[in-house]
Amino acid sequence: MNVAANIEGWSHQKIWTSFDIVNGATPASGTLHFWDGDISWVGPADLGKLKSREVFFGERNLTLSGYKSCGTSLVPSGTIILSSRAPIGHVAVAGKELCFNQGCKGLRLKPQMEQSFSYWLVLSLKVRLEAAGQGTTFVELSRNKLKDIDFLLPPLPEQRAIAAFLDGKCATIDEAVRIKQEQITLLQERRQILIQQAVTRGLNPDAPLKDSGIDWIGQIPAHWEVRKVKQIFRLVADASEKNNCHELLSIYTDIGVRPRKDLEERGNKASTTDGYWLVKKGDFIVNKLLAWMGAIGLSEYEGVTSPAYDILRRHVPVSGQFYHRLFRSKSFSLEIKRFSRGIMEMRLRIYFDKLGVMEVPYPPVNEQNKIVAYLEKHEQTIDTAISLKRDQIATIKEYKTSLINAAVTGKIKVV
Repeated sequence: MNVAANIEGWSHQKIWTSFDIVNGATPASGTLHFWDGDISWVGPADLGKLKSREVFFGERNLTLSGYKSCGTSLVPSGTIILSSRAPIGHVAVAGKELCFNQGCKGLRLKPQMEQSFSYWLVLSLKVRLEAAGQGTTFVELSRNKLKDIDFLLPPLPEQRAIAAFLDGKCATIDEAVRIKQEQITLLQERRQILIQQAVTRGLNPDAPLKDSGIDWIGQIPAHWEVRKVKQIFRLVADASEKNNCHELLSIYTDIGVRPRKDLEERGNKASTTDGYWLVKKGDFIVNKLLAWMGAIGLSEYEGVTSPAYDILRRHVPVSGQFYHRLFRSKSFSLEIKRFSRGIMEMRLRIYFDKLGVMEVPYPPVNEQNKIVAYLEKHEQTIDTAISLKRDQIATIKEYKTSLINAAVTGKIKVV
């Protein structure tokens, strides 16, 4: 028994004594007439995207034939939906009759359970549910492990009081988190605007301007040049030797170029890097498929990277950090998207024959360096503010978790 000592009027229960556990299933993915119907069908990813506790639809839904073809079951509105794999612990309430895949379990309430209290109860069990997961390929919470999770259950009047208390308190906490997240978004937008202005207008607001002839930039300082990317960088394809031990590098949309060993959980580890492209410090790595989402950046490392990427090497004097910021700016990403080819958005690719003819500002190198120094100073201030907001959000969320746990276990009195 893992739960606390007895509280007067509260009873020791297990999941199976208080809920009917319902399993989910998935129809054959290749059978088109099973999909995109009117029967709501959800999975862990759908639960993870929710902005409220109720779930109504999944990203894909089933036809009647799809529903009948597999072992999933419809559960009524008010059923607790718990993700039991990838990851364990997302919790939602069915806002209507729906079904789900094998990555979820449905907890259909028995008469002694109040709905809102049940939601907070299951949410409070997250750590124990995760600990009960098993598996090697992926961790999953089995029905047998779930059913024996134990807890203390108060009488219905106290369940309602606890639920009302948590509904009010947590709504206030969630609003505080929302405000902090909104502040982070504004700081990130401010950072983007700062970069955009600096790399296209420079630092002197009184400098004479001229039309750049580039739609996404507009006017630039009169003494700046406009050059095509291929006039600044050349495409290189130097293959690595066999049985090499070079650092394997990759490019990420959010953090730029990093050694793969530092982020191996983000991708598969290459079995060999024979024939991979050699990367010198100061080169740019371009993910042709995701460049329009920001997957282009300066390498501060020597190493190798996938032949699926392009390597750009400067052949005129430049500040790499200046072009790192310019290439990863929102405006340039939109321009890359315009020049990319592909039959659908997620298949867009940019090849050097297109990237190379894109025009960009080319300020004097000493000015590029001054712009980088200016941006580094101000970015640090903004990044510190963002980090502080994120720490505050983490603290608020920890408080929320503690409050929920204390309330549903009777450690604090709410009436």
